[in-house]
Amino acid sequence: MKKNMMRGTNALMALTAITMIASVVTAQEVDNPSTVEAYKYIGAGIALGLCGIGTGYSQSQIGAAAVGMVAEGGNFGRALLFTVLPETIVLFGLLAFFL
Repeated sequence: MKKNMMRGTNALMALTAITMIASVVTAQEVDNPSTVEAYKYIGAGIALGLCGIGTGYSQSQIGAAAVGMVAEGGNFGRALLFTVLPETIVLFGLLAFFL
C-alpha cells in the first residue's frame, strides 16, 4: 500500500515540476508563434500518451480478472464489456489530440 502511495506522490511531484518549467518557458517565449504551435503539439502528444498508459495499466488488471471470471464459468459478455470500458479513455485522449 505504501509503495503505491509513493508512486503517486512521485508522479504528482514530477507533474508539478513539469508544469512549473513549462509556465516559465511559456512566459519567456510567447512572442514566437512557432513555439506556441510546438507547445500545442507537445501537449496533444502528452495527453494521448498518458491516456494510453492509463488504459494499459487498467486493462492489465481488468483483463486478468475477466479471464479468471470466464474460466470459472462466468458471463463472457460481461467480461468483454469490462475489458472494453477503459478503451474509452484512449478515445478521449485521441479527441484531445485532434482538437
